[in-house]
Amino acid sequence: MISRDHPRYHSLIQREMITEAWRRGILADSGMIAHGRGEAFDYLLGERTTEPAARAIRAAAAALLLAENPVISVNGNTAALVPGAVVELADAIGGKIEINLFHRTEKRVRLIEELLLENGAREVLGTDELLYIDDIKSPRATASPDGIYSADVVLVPLEDGDRTEILRESGKTVITIDLNPLSRTSRKASISITDNIVRAIPALIEAVRELEDLSRDELELILEEFDNPENIRETLKLIDLRRYNPEL
Repeated sequence: MISRDHPRYHSLIQREMITEAWRRGILADSGMIAHGRGEAFDYLLGERTTEPAARAIRAAAAALLLAENPVISVNGNTAALVPGAVVELADAIGGKIEINLFHRTEKRVRLIEELLLENGAREVLGTDELLYIDDIKSPRATASPDGIYSADVVLVPLEDGDRTEILRESGKTVITIDLNPLSRTSRKASISITDNIVRAIPALIEAVRELEDLSRDELELILEEFDNPENIRETLKLIDLRRYNPEL
């Protein structure tokens, strides 16, 4: 039992969730390594949603509300940490949920599908009838014809750079949640949310609800005013400043 008074309480709880997902077969071994890498960047960011991240979340909410066919891509880490929040976000934007895995096995797909359905999902794509996205040299090249393959906006939390780049080249708006602002995923995405997914998804739900009554013109203006490369630069400046003043 982890005491709530422990200074690392939230981080330790997330580790337990990741470990339990691995034990159940939801998460591949490498998913634990990926989580640890993200945790290191979260330390550097102060384990909070920064101002640049909040701006990216607001822009992402606007893009999702403007989308005709928004899709949330789910991998093992996402399923382990925020399955209920993913379902809630999909409902809020009228979007779809699609399983997409690098280390894909039928068992993992089935377990993640069951987890999402247990958390209220009405439909989960990516379980069968998959097409291949051209030029992706990765097991993640598969996509549901009704989901990511035909989506105009894709939220790809904790994803890989190859797929993000190709999805952008195919004309899609790609939103990513990645604690590493230097990753190819962050640099290639349309909107990069540099934040922990356990904070970012709930914040994204809140932003969607805040913006849902705005006109299309008002939502488009939010996107026009958002500069992703500049937002990433501001995140890196913040990390650098925190070397000298960790309280920032």
